Amino acid sequence: MDLKLKPFDFAQAAARAGLAVNGQPLAKRTTEEVGGASFGNAMAQAMKGVSQQQMQAQRLQREVQLDNPTVSLEETMVAMQKAQIGFQATLQVRNRLVSAYSEIMNMQV
Repeated sequence: MDLKLKPFDFAQAAARAGLAVNGQPLAKRTTEEVGGASFGNAMAQAMKGVSQQQMQAQRLQREVQLDNPTVSLEETMVAMQKAQIGFQATLQVRNRLVSAYSEIMNMQV
């Protein structure tokens, strides 16, 4: 196996870390410049979506209980399942994040 190492470019590494060559932080960049939305924003949007699905399912349940002829039981059950799946997926993401955080905090430096 032939392994060739490239020379380390400190200036490029510092620029990727958001630092100038002297170690001072570069000007702050917006999320659009960095490459899109942050993970926190994506997670917040996912939580809002799950919350909306749950509210929709609750609304449909209420309408079925009040014998609204325009709302079908099938539609209500599908909405409830969508809300449950969305909640479970969000819960699993949270569990994985907590697990990863715990693992990182237990690493020896």
